[in-house]
Parts: sequence; structure tokens; C-alpha cells
Amino acid sequence: MEAYKVKLLELEKRQEALEFVCAYFNNGKFESDLKKLVSFKTESQNPESKSELFSYLSEAILPRLARLGLKCEIFSNPDPSGGPILVGERKEDNSYPTIFIYGHGDVVLGQEEKWQEGLDPFTLKAKGEKLFGRGTADNKSQHLINIIALEAVLAIRKSLGFNVKFVMETSEEIGSPGLREFFKDKRADLASDVLIASDGPRLQPGVPTIFMGTRGAINFDLEVNLREGDHHSGNWGGVLKDPAIVLANAIATIVNKRGEIQIPEWRPTNLTKELKEILNNLPLESIGDANVDPNWGEKDLTPLERLYGWNSFSVLSLTSGNQKKAVNAISGKAKASCQLRFVVGTKSKEIIPALRKHLDNHNFKEVKIKLYDNQLFEATRLSTKHPWVDIVSSSIVKTSNKKPHIVPNLAGSLPNDSFTDILDLPTIWIPHSYRGCSQHAPNEHVLKSVCFDALRIMAGVYFDIGEQGKELKRH
Repeated sequence: MEAYKVKLLELEKRQEALEFVCAYFNNGKFESDLKKLVSFKTESQNPESKSELFSYLSEAILPRLARLGLKCEIFSNPDPSGGPILVGERKEDNSYPTIFIYGHGDVVLGQEEKWQEGLDPFTLKAKGEKLFGRGTADNKSQHLINIIALEAVLAIRKSLGFNVKFVMETSEEIGSPGLREFFKDKRADLASDVLIASDGPRLQPGVPTIFMGTRGAINFDLEVNLREGDHHSGNWGGVLKDPAIVLANAIATIVNKRGEIQIPEWRPTNLTKELKEILNNLPLESIGDANVDPNWGEKDLTPLERLYGWNSFSVLSLTSGNQKKAVNAISGKAKASCQLRFVVGTKSKEIIPALRKHLDNHNFKEVKIKLYDNQLFEATRLSTKHPWVDIVSSSIVKTSNKKPHIVPNLAGSLPNDSFTDILDLPTIWIPHSYRGCSQHAPNEHVLKSVCFDALRIMAGVYFDIGEQGKELKRH
């Protein structure tokens, strides 16, 4: 009977924790807190934003974590191109599991001139179901939700029931320079049992998602630089090599007209039957003007297999000549900014050498490859049968009465290899945005309904982990 009473008391406290975050959202506190976070212009792509990155950590994040009993310190990035890194720790008991929580405070460029009339990227604005602002989806609302969920558990139970290591970086949007070196140096200090963090979108707004890894990403430029000046297209057309045409034909050898990759080393070999079955049970819907094209990409794969289990090559920008006003001149230069998203099994060190060999074999030696500094995320993937997947998904079902979508790896990219390869952590990501959030684009936003749902889910996850505490550590 006593055990039954203890269990009933824990259930009551769990419900109180969920009610805590509901009240926080309903009284407008979530929106006002997010407004403050969005107001920091933490554009890591802007070299002049270094002081703003530090201010975000020192003024917006550190005081909140300190109130939760975390001992915090802000470190300079070992890479001068990167922003500062905050580390916080709350240690309750050596016999408890240690949860590693991650977030990034930096955002992509605001692109103020491209937002809808009446919207400003660094001023949070509510319009119906949406909260607009740069960083709302990526990543400020997401780490705010997780911090508030910790607050809820502490407020109700007076302890977490687990230990916390909290890292917030400010350079994720430029490839997380310095993060790997920092982790290698602090490996012993950051030792944990599992990473549970939030970034990226749900597959569907109304259904929670768990993903355990990411596709890798490598960014590079292809350049054709034939001469310094531009020359009249009438006087020179037909006798002067056009760099834009050279570059366009070079790209056409990398992928065919339906986007199928033509470089053998870039084509995955480990899309197993088991993985296909998992992927093809997931939803994939068109959103707005982003329509899923069944006739684009690898012909013999389903759209879901292409998105999560295959590599994709993209041209992010293509420039030649005067972009604002075309003139009758043949340009001397052309450039394409490109990216390869790749899955586990693709050898990242062979990507660029394979491209060089491919271009040379097709007589495009004048096409130069310029690799971006720090623009490489390795691919990672965790089995859907890992015990931490069951622990987290069971908690989500308990809170939401919905079975989450479980994805071995997200289609996007994160510095997840820093956690898996350096800190040796299983990684569980619970995203709090949705696929139509305009992440990295003008009019970025989150949905109020998803944020409300996410607050409850994370409070439940943290509460349930704390309730199992020592038992989880033993297993």
C-alpha cells in the first residue's frame, strides 16, 4: 500500500509539472521570454556580432541556468572564427544518470529587407497561430522550452532526479568552428550518459518526433575564373569562352536532369531493407509552395528514402555577371555555391577528391573547388532500438497520448558527430518546430500549438527520467 501511495504521489507531481508549463504558456510568459531572446541580434555569419553572441549567453541564458542551480562558465572559442561557449553543470547524485543538454544561441542573417511588411526579424510578433522572428524556430524557442521544462520539475519536486551538463554554443550556423576542439579538451568534464536536446522540425506539427542522428553536410564553391574583365557579347560572342556556360555544363555532369548523383563515391551503399521499412512508414507532406516531387532524385527510391537514406547535391547559389541588372557582356567569372548532404557510410574525406577526379575526367580542369572552412558536419545515426529511444518515446506517449515519429536520422545537419564521436553519447533529439517554419529564410516562425505541446512533453520527459533516476543509471 505504501508503494502505491508513493506512486500516486509521483503521478500527482507529474501532473503538477505539466500544469506548471501550461500556466507559463497561457499567462504570456513564454511569449515575453522568447521576445527577449529574439531581440539579441546573434548573427554568427556577421563578424561584427561577436559581442552580441557573448551578451546572449551572459545576459539571457546564464542567469536563468544559475537560478536552476547550474554552475556556469562562459569560455572563449578555441577557434578565433567561432563565438563563445557556455557550459553549465548541476550535480545532484553520482548514482543518477547525467543528461547532456545542448542548444545554440546564434542565428543566420536577419535578411530584414525580405520579410513581410510589418515584420522585423529581431522583434517577436504574433500573428494568429504563428510567432515570427529570427531564431524563433532555430533555436531560441527550442532551448527556452527545455530550460522551462527543467524549471517545472524543480519547482514541483525540488530536485531533478538526474544530473545535468548544459552546453550552449554560438557558432552552429557557421559550422560550429571550435566545438570539436573544445569537446576534446573538456571531454572528462562533459562526461554524460545521453544527449537529449532539441533542434529541427517535427515531421508533422501535431505529432511529436524523435530523431537520433543527422545527415552530414559539406559546403564548397565551384569557380570558373577565366579573365578579370567582362567583354561585349556582340563583339566577342562565339569566340570568347563563357564561364557561366562552362560551369553549368560541369554541374550537369555531377547530377543528371532529374537530380540523380553521377559520382560513384557519392552514392550510398547501405540503404538496407530494414532502414527502408522504417523510413517508408513516416509521413512526408508538401507544405505551401514546397511540393514533394516524385520525379526528382534517385529514380528507384521513394521520396522518404531519398530524403533520409540517400545523399543529395544542391546548388545554393549561382552567379555570373551583373546580378542586379544584366548587361550585354560576357563575364570573366562564374561561381556556384554548392552542398552535399550525405548519410552514414559516405566517406567524408573522399567527397572532394572524388569530385576533383570526376571533373578532371570530364575535361573540366578549369573548374576550381573551394572548400569552406569549418563547413563539415559528419553523418550520424542511432538504432531505433536503443534503450534511450524507448525511455523517451514512452514518456512522450504518456504525456501526449500520441506515438511519436521515430527517425534514425534527420535530413538536415547538426554537429551531432561532436557528441557521438568525441563524447561517446547516444543522441536523442526532440524537435519543437515544424517543416513549414521558414527556418533560415525570411518570415521564420514557430507555431504556438507546437510550443505548448513541446513544453508539456519536455516537462514529462525530464520528470520521468528523474523518477527512474538510479534505476536508469544501473541499466
